[in-house]
Amino acid sequence: MAGEPRSVGVEEEFLLVDPADGAARAVAATVLRLQDGGSGAESSDGSGLEAELHAEQLETGTRPCVALADLAAELERTRAQAARAAARRGAAVAPLGTYPLPVEPTAFPKERNLHVLERFALTGREQLTCGCHVHVGVADAEEGVAVLDRIRPWLAPLLALSANSPFWAGEASGYASFRNQVWSRWPSAGPYGIFGSVAEYERVTAAMLDTETLVDEGMLYFDARLSVRHPTVEIRVTDVCRDREDAVLVAALARGLVETAARDWRAGRAPDPVRTEELRLHLWRAARSGLAGALVDPVTGRPAPAAAVVDRLVAHVAEALDAAGDLAVVRELVAALTARGTGADRQQAVYARTGDLRAVITDSTVAAESDWTRCVTGTSATS
Repeated sequence: MAGEPRSVGVEEEFLLVDPADGAARAVAATVLRLQDGGSGAESSDGSGLEAELHAEQLETGTRPCVALADLAAELERTRAQAARAAARRGAAVAPLGTYPLPVEPTAFPKERNLHVLERFALTGREQLTCGCHVHVGVADAEEGVAVLDRIRPWLAPLLALSANSPFWAGEASGYASFRNQVWSRWPSAGPYGIFGSVAEYERVTAAMLDTETLVDEGMLYFDARLSVRHPTVEIRVTDVCRDREDAVLVAALARGLVETAARDWRAGRAPDPVRTEELRLHLWRAARSGLAGALVDPVTGRPAPAAAVVDRLVAHVAEALDAAGDLAVVRELVAALTARGTGADRQQAVYARTGDLRAVITDSTVAAESDWTRCVTGTSATS
């Protein structure tokens, strides 16, 4: 990968809802049949639409990109593709980390899904949650594991930037990312320890599968992992972002973290030995308040204002961002997000104004289907 930035791609999960009243719609199977071309199949490069655990969800995937402007265009394309396919079934796509109203999700009719739901009972049935997964290219598994070991302390600030799930089952959860709390019920989810080698990563994977708890390797739900399908590190900690520019920001920072970690590894710098138990607290703080309260500083291990921790993150990856030509864009995107607020802030503001969680849902579908202008192309985003 010498001479150009690493490839980056984004998978986003969306809710399928009624565009008029925000009711959850279990129509994923039909939507997939009606997508562009009517094939319902994923393309060879990972782009296109896919089913998720429940029929009220849909997943999109961009093609791998190098330039952030290309990634922005891909996110616009995949969101529009999902919105068009949903509209053919009378539904809309909503980029929300959790469904705000009470709901009994419907399993998407796939053998693996039924097996998961049978094994994990209420934990599986309640997983109507939507995340954003960023894939960053790595040379091989050795580099990938070295990266995983070194990005661990920096994943909580990414969660805070993406926080977009303050409501759950008809109530204000008190969290900016309640999705993170629901997701952590899976026995394989959350922060992970230092692996140190590919052999140890594989040993841990095999040991977890040998317990016969997980259905398959795809259920290794670490906050970051080696992708099962692609030659990438897959960073999975974030909520789906309400605004596409925030997804671009998360992807740019994720790529910066991977490149910075790889450089540290090649330079012989050891990973931060912070324990998994401490990282769980960092993530809890990020999920609780997003950017509205204090986060744990990854360097000091002490609380600090969220803006200061985000600045620390940008500074940590600044050299890699600058080499990729992303630093100015990232700084502008951070400033825009800080001024506008997270998806959680937007949801809470809509609810404060209307007192209606259905309005929160339908407000988000506008963002999924509207025209988009963003600062990657020199214009400011509107919301």
